[in-house]
Amino acid sequence: MKADGKHHAEACTEHAEETVTELRDALGQAGITLPSLGIDPASLAREAPCPRIELGGCSADTAARLAAALRRTG
Repeated sequence: MKADGKHHAEACTEHAEETVTELRDALGQAGITLPSLGIDPASLAREAPCPRIELGGCSADTAARLAAALRRTG
């Protein structure tokens, strides 16, 4: 792997980790917890990963609270 590819992969991974933290904090402020929120491990398996964020499943009640929170901010 070229050094540029490695640097890009590291930057993508760091950005994804920061984004997960920011999203978890923002959801928490709205009283919402997505237990499965995190980086999709399969997306890290590439030679030069650029991770995807897995939102995961949640209850219907949590989904309704998430929809309401999005309507308030939109």
